[in-house]
Amino acid sequence: MRLRTKAREVALQYLYQVDITKRHTEETLEAFITHFVKGRDAIRYAQELINGVYAHLEKIDELIDKASENWPVRRMSKTDRNILRISTYELTFNPDVPYRVAINEGIELAKRFGSPKSPAFVNGVLDRIRIDGR
Repeated sequence: MRLRTKAREVALQYLYQVDITKRHTEETLEAFITHFVKGRDAIRYAQELINGVYAHLEKIDELIDKASENWPVRRMSKTDRNILRISTYELTFNPDVPYRVAINEGIELAKRFGSPKSPAFVNGVLDRIRIDGR
């Protein structure tokens, strides 16, 4: 598995945990990494994604709300919501990631972790964000 793909999975799992516990601190992130992440190579980019999502969470959720048309972020499944947050961060705030890569990686996460309808939903929302934002 590629390094950044693994990092996105780690970030998704952590963001999912925080969605449930409502607790994100440097200590909870470090504990998560210590207990659940095998191999240290993906940690740096996973932390960049996590910190980037939280640094821009309000703007990211606003973009997702606007693009998802009548399906607010708060009503989305935790998995879909956090996949969209990671990919929207990459689309909007990380110019090193080509938009096609950000969208494709989001779809792949949705295939692996989401419901059967998640990949199409994620694709549609991210495509609208890309058109509106880039």
